[in-house]
Amino acid sequence: MTYDLTPTTKIENYEFAFSGYQRISTYLTEQIVNQLKKKADVTIAIECYPGVDTDDLKQQLVDKLPVDQSYFADDYAMTPESLNQKVADTVTDDRVLGVMSHYQVADFYPDIKTVRADIVTGSGVTVVYGTGATVLASNPDILIYCDLARWEIQLRYRAGMPNWQQDNADEDPLRKFKRGYFFEWRMADRLKRQLLPKTDYLLDTNDKSEPKLITGKDLLASLKVLTKQPYRTVPYFDASVWGGQWMKQHFDLPDNGQNYGWAFDGVPEENSLYFQYGKVRIEVPAMDLMLTNPESILGDRVFARFGAEFPIRFDYLDTMSGGNLSLQVHPMTEYIKDKYGMAYTQDESYYILDAKSDSSVYLGLKDGIDHKQLATDFYKSAAGEIKFPDEKYVNHLPAKKHDHFLIPAGTIHCGGSDTVVLEISATPYIFTFKMWDWGRIGLDGKPRPLHVDEGLENLQYNRTTDWVQKNLVNQFTPLTTNSHERVERTGLHATLEFIDTNRHWIKDEAVLKTQGSVNMLNLVEGEEAMIESTTGDFAPFHVNYGETFIVPSGVKTYRIHNLHPENGEIGVLQAFVKE
Repeated sequence: MTYDLTPTTKIENYEFAFSGYQRISTYLTEQIVNQLKKKADVTIAIECYPGVDTDDLKQQLVDKLPVDQSYFADDYAMTPESLNQKVADTVTDDRVLGVMSHYQVADFYPDIKTVRADIVTGSGVTVVYGTGATVLASNPDILIYCDLARWEIQLRYRAGMPNWQQDNADEDPLRKFKRGYFFEWRMADRLKRQLLPKTDYLLDTNDKSEPKLITGKDLLASLKVLTKQPYRTVPYFDASVWGGQWMKQHFDLPDNGQNYGWAFDGVPEENSLYFQYGKVRIEVPAMDLMLTNPESILGDRVFARFGAEFPIRFDYLDTMSGGNLSLQVHPMTEYIKDKYGMAYTQDESYYILDAKSDSSVYLGLKDGIDHKQLATDFYKSAAGEIKFPDEKYVNHLPAKKHDHFLIPAGTIHCGGSDTVVLEISATPYIFTFKMWDWGRIGLDGKPRPLHVDEGLENLQYNRTTDWVQKNLVNQFTPLTTNSHERVERTGLHATLEFIDTNRHWIKDEAVLKTQGSVNMLNLVEGEEAMIESTTGDFAPFHVNYGETFIVPSGVKTYRIHNLHPENGEIGVLQAFVKE
């Protein structure tokens, strides 16, 4: 079997699923007519996630409905100038880093009462559409939510789409992404969390040529299905200046003329979910599951600590026939909280999925280095005056398949070339302080952003060669051995990182426990496996080599079958939040 690029959950019982604006507008017209039989005035709110093409929505849907008056919500929001003044503290001047926003969508509508009064006094059929539609029409007769995946938003940024309420089509996509990550998506998700439980219809707008409509009740029921069974998020892949060719070959990816350095497979904040309703496939952000069912997925203990945030992420870093990653540091917890408004930081690890004879990882500082000279050389290299002498300051360690390097925040690190890394980390992935990037230019033709000041403020100088070897390299501890499997703890750091990982080498089958936490797993060795319920509560779930999958905390126990025991053991890496 091959890596599944479109993991999809089939839904058996549902009311309907329509595709195409013509069929959708016909159906919605029927619902409006039915409402008019009950009351003289009908209000429809079409709430849009930032990034939805509202011009297309108006032309293809709003204008096709039997409407007496329509309001474009964005017209009543703050002017771009006023909005920018208000959010300057969260967007910042930095190219990639901002401060987590606590704004609500309603904060950007200065005259809500007046517009609401106009809507209430309108006669016949009134449609309010756009981002903030439900702020202005707070009690609509029909509520439609237009959803959009974050990867699609990023692709639209690159293609020239501006941010919400901005005229910045030509701006650096990194700045657009930053504005979305720190500001727009935060306020939109807060509103979405309130709206999904009472949404009448979900409109999937990811494919402009083929929008899709289901009922809000069917969406909630579909999301509920995933709280009781294993599931996968929809992976996406992206090129990088250091990217390699391994994933292209092993995951049957299309030739993009470059490389695939990144694979986001197991990043619920970024990935999507696919649901199949008959012939119609709906795509929704995986965050919708966290916004509606966080406790069921995470478990009581993890939810109490992190709230409605998925705290673990898996992704791939492919440098086969590529180059080194950047030499970097992640912020310490107190730093990321004070400066960026995050409650926890990006502790992580590198699990080596594949390697060549010369594969390597840079990790920790060498013994006896001059700290002042280190800082001086970082600044000189950032200014282009010298090539940073990494061999003088940083440990360069050999890496082989199935090694595991632990990287608590504050540890200088870098993945080497000719290596495939399964990166296991805490969710706040954007907070990377690049200190040296080997003098490269990004794929956009611009120098990649460096954050030497921030890196030096967080660099832990006591993590030197001996400490690294004793604490961060292959910290394997045998846990269980029997006739079916052998289990070993592989990390992460026992006291500095909240994620734990166990590696299961399974001969035929093994029963795993969720450990009171959501589990994220990857088949790191072997062709394929089957995940089964020990209680018969879910259908067998198939996984292929390299696929990341999630098991909700409430499953408690599950069985993993090696489908080809004649070929030897399979390896499954299991991550969870430790007690």
